[in-house]
Amino acid sequence: MNPLPNEWAIKHRADACAVTHRPFTPGEYFYTLLFHNADGYRREDLSEEAWRDRNENIRPFSFWKSRYEPLPPRPPEPLARENAEQLFRRLIASENPPANACYVLAAMLERKRVLKQVKTEQGANGRVLIYEHGATGDIFIVPDPELRLDELESVQNEVAQLLHSAAQS
Repeated sequence: MNPLPNEWAIKHRADACAVTHRPFTPGEYFYTLLFHNADGYRREDLSEEAWRDRNENIRPFSFWKSRYEPLPPRPPEPLARENAEQLFRRLIASENPPANACYVLAAMLERKRVLKQVKTEQGANGRVLIYEHGATGDIFIVPDPELRLDELESVQNEVAQLLHSAAQS
């Protein structure tokens, strides 16, 4: 058994002092203390005030001074998950689903871990991919259109246009 994976799991920087519980302000200096014990490493982030008032007999394994900067806001997803999923469900349920667009949307949702490909089968009309929705357990059967690389750009444009139209409505 390798003890390192658990031992090296150190929590992220805190947004507030571990002692006073006062939130850090942007640009404020604070101290990070690492303590090593039988369970691994423990991190504490202290304001300068808490650092001055600490018990100096309790010695951390390591410590350093940093400047607090809040994490930048998460960038918006380039593609809203709900829009892609709603479009995929609408297209796949339609009377004549566009195979290329359904295939690309399924691949996009698989990358987002919404869908999971559980099986590939050879059907009468070619290869089909069987996907399961991770949250609902819904099953989707998507024909493989066997896209060539030179067709990919036009299919991506088609999907982008469908998504744009879906977002407008």
